[in-house]
Amino acid sequence: MMKTIKTLGLFVLLTIAGIGAMAQDIIVFSPGNFVRGTIQGTDYSSVVFVKDDESVVQYKASDIQEFVWNGATYVSKPVVVNKKTLHKFFKIIEYGPINLYSIGGNVLVDAPAPKKTRIIPSIGIGAGTGTFGSGVGVGAGITILGGRNQEPPVKKMMPATFFMEKPGTGRLMEMPVDGAGLAENNQRIKTVLLEQLGDDADLAEKIKATENFDSKLIIAFVTAYNEAHK
Repeated sequence: MMKTIKTLGLFVLLTIAGIGAMAQDIIVFSPGNFVRGTIQGTDYSSVVFVKDDESVVQYKASDIQEFVWNGATYVSKPVVVNKKTLHKFFKIIEYGPINLYSIGGNVLVDAPAPKKTRIIPSIGIGAGTGTFGSGVGVGAGITILGGRNQEPPVKKMMPATFFMEKPGTGRLMEMPVDGAGLAENNQRIKTVLLEQLGDDADLAEKIKATENFDSKLIIAFVTAYNEAHK
């Protein structure tokens, strides 16, 4: 009986360990080609990744297909910024007949705490006024880590923005989420929702009747559309 209990206990421990291993963050280069490790942060143009051997690398959005971070998937997509085509990471919010993505609104690049001194890339981002095509600057540098009395890195934030896409159209429609209660932003959100979801008469009437939008309401409209148009 005791031997059975010990065997069962070992099985449970191994199962838990296996779940923990599977819960790691993932970088996907192409279908079936991926690595596991720990993602430290992203500025939506690149991502800082700690491999299982504790080496730190920085991947550009143009180098990988997607990554999974804390259970959320971020896909790399080409966008035009100031007449230049760049690759950015977009967090998937909803996927279906209408795709909804987000950029910003969460903490960026949290530098790792290594056991030994090492040189790692660091990412900084500055967000000014304006939207995706203006007011955003990204700087990359090198940080040398080591010693016991290091100051923790300053964490940066950037405004949250939603992007809506109807697959096959090749267009990403931008909606400002931060400051959504402002009249100008509300009108922008309403215009995008009606353009993308307006072929559903019931939803179109509800969108037209809505005066103030926020992120939860936008997600609710897209979810309802996707459910009705599977």
